[in-house]
Amino acid sequence: MVKTYRSALFVSAAALLGLLTACGDGGDSASAPRTLPGTAAPATSDGTTGTLSAEPTATAATPSPAPSPSATPSGGARCRTSQLEATLGRNDPGAGQENFPVILTNTSSRTCTVRGYPGAAFVDASGEQLGQDPKRTPGTPVTVKLAPGQNAWSGITFSNPEISGARTANPDALLVTPPDEREPLKVAWSAGEVPVSGNESTVFITVLDQGPGA
Repeated sequence: MVKTYRSALFVSAAALLGLLTACGDGGDSASAPRTLPGTAAPATSDGTTGTLSAEPTATAATPSPAPSPSATPSGGARCRTSQLEATLGRNDPGAGQENFPVILTNTSSRTCTVRGYPGAAFVDASGEQLGQDPKRTPGTPVTVKLAPGQNAWSGITFSNPEISGARTANPDALLVTPPDEREPLKVAWSAGEVPVSGNESTVFITVLDQGPGA
């Protein structure tokens, strides 16, 4: 029993001596350094530091390639107002209707295209509109390619006021706006009175088609 007690005492003394040796003089701890979230990793054996142990370091985003410009259609870009001239063709009356072709001519040095319905409005000498905007006659828009000097046409149609009994006005000009444009072209109007209100006063306009249309 005495021998067993002495052995336990010896083990306890050895453990206490080891504890004093580790903590007594503030020396290096025997435990390995810990890495905390968001801090740099411990130095490696060659003196360099590791990467952050929190979240991966963000890398610069690779810029997306700039979109290539859209290819120019084989027919050319859309015709601008500045590239066109508007003229009024001869009346082709029939069945109580007045039918005038409105002709758009490419006066520029390059090919361009028109598609759809032009805008149109009758105006007096002061520029005030007479009557309502023309209504569109049902039709299928097609892309009309205009080389320099070529033209497209759209029809302006209305009932003869003497037959319809509509109230009339005598326009000074017809303003024609090419499709998808804002600036109009001015065409002198010398074809007499047009219906502006009342019975059967609606003016119609057709989709543009390949000209001459005169």
